[in-house]
Amino acid sequence: MSDDGVRHRIGKPLDPESARLRAAQAAVLGDALNLRVLSALAAGAPTAELSEILYVDDARIAASLAALSSADIVRRDVVGEYVLTADAWVRFGRLLVETGKPRSESSAPALGALPPAIETVARDLAYRFASTFSGETVSRYVAESYLLLGQRARVSGHLSALTARYAADRLDALASAKGLVLRGTPEVLFVCVQNAGRSQMAAAYVSHLAGSAVHVRTAGSSPASEINPRIAAALAEVGVPLTDAYPKPLTDEVVQAADYVITMGCGDACPVYPGRRYMEWDLEDPLDHDDEGLREIRDAVRQRVELLLEEMGLHPQPARR
Repeated sequence: MSDDGVRHRIGKPLDPESARLRAAQAAVLGDALNLRVLSALAAGAPTAELSEILYVDDARIAASLAALSSADIVRRDVVGEYVLTADAWVRFGRLLVETGKPRSESSAPALGALPPAIETVARDLAYRFASTFSGETVSRYVAESYLLLGQRARVSGHLSALTARYAADRLDALASAKGLVLRGTPEVLFVCVQNAGRSQMAAAYVSHLAGSAVHVRTAGSSPASEINPRIAAALAEVGVPLTDAYPKPLTDEVVQAADYVITMGCGDACPVYPGRRYMEWDLEDPLDHDDEGLREIRDAVRQRVELLLEEMGLHPQPARR
């Protein structure tokens, strides 16, 4: 590791615990019924209707749900419905897409199955991205974003607004990753576990120091329900705003869109794609420390952000005294 605490990498082997979990998940998804149940849940099927939808008796459905739960692929939400975990969406979402024939509008999540506010989001974004993506693609991303964010009960009060922002950002990232839009600025993705501390601090500093010269995103391998107020307070002490930020799950397209992918303690959760600059910042979770320790980590984040901007050929503002 270099003296500045930054480790550069293009990937790393699984640790024993992660390997055991992945092996268990692979074994569970090796069963065709388990995969069908998972795909039905991903499509928004109610748990009580799985037997009817898949033409399988209740006992086999229950056994499949138990197997998926034991491998941390699905979990029960606050109303007792089985839903995919955020990690499962990232790792196995592509397994759930039907292949072998062109996708049609009927294969996208039906808007009528979504709450009216989410239907409106899908239609608004379909208009906004009409020159870039089909309505089917937009509808699918809105539905996925709604399901991913809906796993966190504390965002339910403004879930439609967050779904609109999250889906729009994912579609924007997808357009960038596919070369459908040309960017004149570098794109940076910060990833930590909860997306509620280190990654949010780093993104806030990039926006504060570089402004529109850098496009920045954040994500979490296991996102929290909200950003911890201590993080916002610590940044406010040094005049760095943290206004519209919120924790969000990590998805493939935001990684593919990034020029720089910077991880902070999230292990192997971040996918690795060629042509990106991967860095791991060796920083402890600031929320594990008292206020003084949190400030020290905050200042360490700024130092690393300044070095990153210098590497990009940018000149950050001087530190506030």
